[in-house]
Amino acid sequence: MVGHAYDGLPDEACGLFAGPPATERATEFYPCRNAAASSRVYTIDPKDHLQADRDAERRGLEIIGVMHSHTHTDAYPSPTDLSQAPDPGWHYVIVSLRQEAPVLRSFRIVDETSTEEMVGVL
Repeated sequence: MVGHAYDGLPDEACGLFAGPPATERATEFYPCRNAAASSRVYTIDPKDHLQADRDAERRGLEIIGVMHSHTHTDAYPSPTDLSQAPDPGWHYVIVSLRQEAPVLRSFRIVDETSTEEMVGVL
């Protein structure tokens, strides 16, 4: 995810991740194109979303979240992120490239309110 964030510069990068149903664990990451082609907002390319969803389904997985990068701000949901969160069950990962070292944080967003969650790498 961090590499994909750097690859997307100067625009925000985005992608989806999938995991086994009824779990909190992401096992696959699907880099997607930012259809908005913007350094301030992101839109998952619809074709990429469809391909990720179909691949996840073939593997017995489901899409459980989305990541995007913030090119010039902290790894915290912006007002746009809060208002456009499509699924309250998803994990929302933000990779900030504002500092020299990238910062990755994950949130749940329900009714435009974010709650940070722990991230671990297995």
